[in-house]
Amino acid sequence: MYNHKSIKKFDLEGEIYDDSQIIRLKEQYILMLESAMRSSGYVPRYDVDTDFTLLYNGKAFQFRLSVYGVYVGKDRAKCIAGIDKNTAIMLPITQKSKSSEVL
Repeated sequence: MYNHKSIKKFDLEGEIYDDSQIIRLKEQYILMLESAMRSSGYVPRYDVDTDFTLLYNGKAFQFRLSVYGVYVGKDRAKCIAGIDKNTAIMLPITQKSKSSEVL
């Protein structure tokens, strides 16, 4: 059951100097925050929107990014992509190729 767990906000603030890089950097920052969440045992809540705000100060875009997650434990965070309502979305299982296995 995930729907009554406390939701925690993970956020990041900074500046982006090239407006052509905003979309790419936003995606990278989201992945970075999700990685930090997982290392703490949290996974993203897909039913809570990510917040991303921009403010141009005359020379750069100041941004704030917030991603929301719930605690599932460090071991479970390795195999759960995220939570949508009360459903855990599992990460795809990758099979090792025979050439990469050590005998």
